[in-house]
Amino acid sequence: MNTLAKDLNTAARLSVAPMMDWTDRHCRYLHRLLSRETLLYTEMVTAPALVRGGAVHLLDFNEEEHPVALQLGGSDPAELAQAAKLSEERGYDEVNLNCGCPSDRVQSGTFGAVLMRQPTLVADCVKAMQDAVSVEVTVKCRIGVDDQDPHEVLPAFLEEVSATGCNRFTIHARKAWLQGLSPKENRDIPPLDYDLVHAMKARFPELHLSLNGGVTSLAEAQVHLDRGLDGVMIGRSAYHQPADILCAADPQIYGTGEVTDPVTVVHQMLPYIENHVSAGGKLGQVTRHMLGLFAGKPGARQWRRILSENAHKPGAGPDLVVEALAAVTGAAEAAERQAV
Repeated sequence: MNTLAKDLNTAARLSVAPMMDWTDRHCRYLHRLLSRETLLYTEMVTAPALVRGGAVHLLDFNEEEHPVALQLGGSDPAELAQAAKLSEERGYDEVNLNCGCPSDRVQSGTFGAVLMRQPTLVADCVKAMQDAVSVEVTVKCRIGVDDQDPHEVLPAFLEEVSATGCNRFTIHARKAWLQGLSPKENRDIPPLDYDLVHAMKARFPELHLSLNGGVTSLAEAQVHLDRGLDGVMIGRSAYHQPADILCAADPQIYGTGEVTDPVTVVHQMLPYIENHVSAGGKLGQVTRHMLGLFAGKPGARQWRRILSENAHKPGAGPDLVVEALAAVTGAAEAAERQAV
C-alpha cells in the first residue's frame, strides 16, 4: 500500500461519493485542503476504457489527495483485474467496484446497479481483483433494483460477496429503478431505507458498512455513526456546500486537527491554479468545483458570479480568484460592521 495511505477503515468514517463529471482530480485537491482525513473517491472509470481503450490518463491524480480510492465500472473479472492492477501501479489506496450506478450507459455495459441481480458475478469480479492487487477491494451497491425485495436481496448480496474476503461496503440506501426513472430521479425518488442498512450492520457486525444517500450535514452523519455504522458517504452536499461538510470534518468526525477556513483554502489553491493554467489548462476546470465554497455566507453570490462569468475568458488565472475572494471578504466585513 502507498506509504502515504492511512488506515482506510478510519478514513472511511466519512467519504465523498464518486460523482460523474464532478469528483475529478481538481475537485479532490480542493476537498483534501478542506479535510486531511476524509476518504476521497474518483469519478467512476470503466475497466474497458483502461484495458481496451488505453485511457490510463484517467488515472492521473495528485499525491496530496491520499487517502484516495479509484472506483471502477465493469463486469468482466479478468478485465477488472487488469484495471485494478493499473490503479495499484498508479498509487491508489483502494479499488472500489461500482454496483450502484443506474444510468442507461452503465446498464448497457452490464455493470453498475444491474449487478445487484448477479451477486455471484460480483463475487467473481471482486475475487479476481483481490488476486491481482494488494490494496483493498471494496464495493458500493444499492439495497436492490426494480421489483427485488431489499430485505432478501441485500443480505444475500452481502453474504455472497463478503465470502471473498471483501469486508468494506458502501450501501446507497435506495433501490435503483432501472426502468422508468432517470439517473437523476434515482437519486431522489426511491425512498430511503436507513433502518435496513443499520439492520445489515447488526446482522454482519464483522463488515465495515458505510451508508450513502440523502445525508446533507455532519450532524446527520454523526447520528448514523453513533447508531453503530462504520462510515457515512456524502455526495451532492459535499460538492455544492463543501465547506459546510468538510471544514469541520476532521475534529468532529475523526477527533483530530482543527476546523479549516475556506478563505485560507482559496489562498492555498492559488499555486495549484497557477500550475494548471501555466500548463495549458483552463481556470474554469478548477474553479467550477469552488463555486459553492462560500454557500450561505456573505459575498457568496458575488464569488459565484465573478468566477462563473469570467473563468472561461482567455488569460483568466489566479488573479481572478483573488478578485472574487476580495468580494467575499469585503462582504463579510460589511456584515460584521452591520452586526455591531
